[in-house]
Amino acid sequence: MSPSVPSSSPAIVCVGESMALITPTGADLASADTASITHAGAEANVAVGVAAAGHRAVWASRLGDDPLGRRLTAELERRRVELWTELDAEAPTGVMFKDPGVESSAVYYYRRGSAASRMAPGFLSPAQLAGVRIVHTTGITPALSATCLAMVDQLFADARTAGAVVSFDVNDRRALWSPEEAAATLARLADAADIAFVGRDEAERIWGTATAAEIRAHLPHCGLLVVKDGDVGATAFAGDADPVFVPAPVVDVVEPVGAGDAFASGFLAATLDGADLETRLAAGHEAAARVLRIAADLPPLEPAR
Repeated sequence: MSPSVPSSSPAIVCVGESMALITPTGADLASADTASITHAGAEANVAVGVAAAGHRAVWASRLGDDPLGRRLTAELERRRVELWTELDAEAPTGVMFKDPGVESSAVYYYRRGSAASRMAPGFLSPAQLAGVRIVHTTGITPALSATCLAMVDQLFADARTAGAVVSFDVNDRRALWSPEEAAATLARLADAADIAFVGRDEAERIWGTATAAEIRAHLPHCGLLVVKDGDVGATAFAGDADPVFVPAPVVDVVEPVGAGDAFASGFLAATLDGADLETRLAAGHEAAARVLRIAADLPPLEPAR
């Protein structure tokens, strides 16, 4: 059964898994006595950012019919994200543990067999996507299972049938599949997207492409390719036009996790506003900077007015 949807259409639909994020307090996982429970999920993070910018944003996925699924639902609803979700009584909501270290944080995923990994072709239909302007997903989703990969392929086709722009963030998660499968599948999907986001260092790891120009040569058919290069800046390639580069602002970084999702949310929100390419890149940087300055993946909720 497909998730029910409202009669009018949102501006963007983001499709992918969200998990409960467990972070120990004051020590590493091996020795901490207490921990916090928050949210983790690339596509939902993008939906949160676009909703915060004033657009109707939907997160579509599957959750376990369990307390963690209900917790994630409540968190996203508090952040004004609309939910197109199915609940699974037999498969759980995924869990991610963060293990803080002196120089960086390690993460541990417990998502195999999760409710979201059971998404399959037809999860969203062209009729449900009618009137939606952007459909967004990431390279995490096709890595979850064979049915999720088939669902993403169908989603690309159905989004175009519905007249939506397809947005894809490469977002490679090496632990989920082999380097060979990741390299081939992520290139195929990014090259087929209308808008694709990829980190320069990420692309070098996956495809051996060292520069933004080399990445563009590797993905020649993507309508609008955005290459992010950390604290250097971001370059956009649109068709045969000259690339547009906007430098990143100087930021005192607390933690980088979540900045890529924030960049995509800022860029896509500005796209929905009809902004020019330079403004869209600047909006991506601004959104990323807000997340870089905090330890969480998402900025704190503003007080209700």
